[in-house]
Amino acid sequence: MTTTSSLTFQPVLERIAEEIARTPGRGRAADYIPALAACDPRSFGMAVAELDGTVYGVGDWREPFSTQSITKVFTLALDLAREGDELWEHVGREPSGNPFNSLVQLEYENGIPRNPFINAGALVVTDRLHSRTGDAAGALLSLLREESGNPDLAFDEEVAASEAAHGDRNAALAHFMAAYGNIDNDIPALLDQYFRQCSVRASCADLALATGFLARHGIRADGTRLLTRSQAKQINAIMLTCGTYDAAGDFAYRVGLPGKSGVGGGIIAVVPGRCTLCVWSPGLDERGNSVAGVAALDRFTTLTGLSVF
Repeated sequence: MTTTSSLTFQPVLERIAEEIARTPGRGRAADYIPALAACDPRSFGMAVAELDGTVYGVGDWREPFSTQSITKVFTLALDLAREGDELWEHVGREPSGNPFNSLVQLEYENGIPRNPFINAGALVVTDRLHSRTGDAAGALLSLLREESGNPDLAFDEEVAASEAAHGDRNAALAHFMAAYGNIDNDIPALLDQYFRQCSVRASCADLALATGFLARHGIRADGTRLLTRSQAKQINAIMLTCGTYDAAGDFAYRVGLPGKSGVGGGIIAVVPGRCTLCVWSPGLDERGNSVAGVAALDRFTTLTGLSVF
């Protein structure tokens, strides 16, 4: 193990990239969205951002990719900052143990999603944020642009349209929750906001920087406070227990950091008080997480000794 006090993160990232390049079997890119299916599963990028905004990177770390469910972290932060604990009356904080788009659990639990990171929970969060801002997706994009320092971040309209064309299950989740009074906005408007939210394209560098407020205990890049220290702790805790779908236990075991994955192949992770990371490789395992991404984060915490345990 090497302590990061004796070196920068760059040699660590370069060693990880060399090891990943020799690793056979990278999984398969998500195939239900044409723009994702076309990605090379052997692409790999990784970035680390320190609290002061210094960024280290390797591989395809400046290559934009489809963020997908990673954005759920940021919409959660925006809504929690606005309504506080009232949010938790509408969405739970427990791991689901079921696939991220499951309908089964909702019926047993009267339309209250198990956590904010499964699709049903994210729809509730987007719905509530949209009620408070009038444009949930726009609020999300503004936050990502400001925290990353990249004003060129944008929605990928092709991806959003593709998701809408294959969005029947998400529509079913939204209608089911609406039947229990847990959705406020019109379903078509909500789904449009949700699909746009998931379509944002950003690089590992962008996302590592944008996630920094969770490592700074709620403080944004400009020094203002987005979340209370307690709220930042809450989001990090939910990321640890729920952020990688029904593989969260294995992710905590291997990586030991709060993390959130997306089916575009990206994963963000937080070392509270120290740094934030983003890794991207489009090849996924059977539970929707990047094969090389999880392996790289596993190696990072092993090599540096940085974890929450």
